[in-house]
Amino acid sequence: MKIIGAGLPRTATLTQKIALEMLGFGPCYHMVSIPTDHNHMSKWISAYEGDPDWEAIFSGFSAAVDYPASFYYRELAEAYPEAKVLLSVRDGHSWARSIRDTIWGLTYGDTVGRHLAAAVEAADPDIRRHTTMLRGMYNRAELFGPNPEVFDEDVVAAVMERHIKEVRAHIPAERLLEWSPKDGWEPLCAFLDVPVPETPLPHVNSSAVFNEQHIEGSLHVLQKMNL
Repeated sequence: MKIIGAGLPRTATLTQKIALEMLGFGPCYHMVSIPTDHNHMSKWISAYEGDPDWEAIFSGFSAAVDYPASFYYRELAEAYPEAKVLLSVRDGHSWARSIRDTIWGLTYGDTVGRHLAAAVEAADPDIRRHTTMLRGMYNRAELFGPNPEVFDEDVVAAVMERHIKEVRAHIPAERLLEWSPKDGWEPLCAFLDVPVPETPLPHVNSSAVFNEQHIEGSLHVLQKMNL
């Protein structure tokens, strides 16, 4: 493991994944690596229950960003002391609105995505265990604030500032880069000591795309089960 992403979900982590792979730090682990892999689901559940096997989870990967990996950024920074830590950052209120329209909506909102997710969980016990684990992570980190079922933009926006301060407190400055895609290739490439690509930095996974992919994925699972 060469790069550990400490950024919260919805901080352009999919853009990070693609950018890191373009720079030669691939494959890069991301939440998108998990949904259809029950073997990886079980490994993360074991980690959440206190028995992590990082080598098994990240075998073949050079980097990891997004939850569930970034939930364990401290543990991973200790397990891989030579790895650099990349903290993706975003304006707190912009981030809170993105969380509301995506992850919170799928977890607590009255949305099509949430109801489809509930149907998938009812049909597949392994997926239910995995999503229960993710909800546990969100709540343990107070990703949606101390009262997660009631969305409060100011409370959730403050989570971003708190997280940034915590990462700064736990990771030495010389090992850490705070970065957003709007910063461009240059600071990222300088931090990783690699050339700046001639191609533009990618920008992917808007809230609309996130929700469309989730709905399509849920429908695909249900169709495979003939439900």
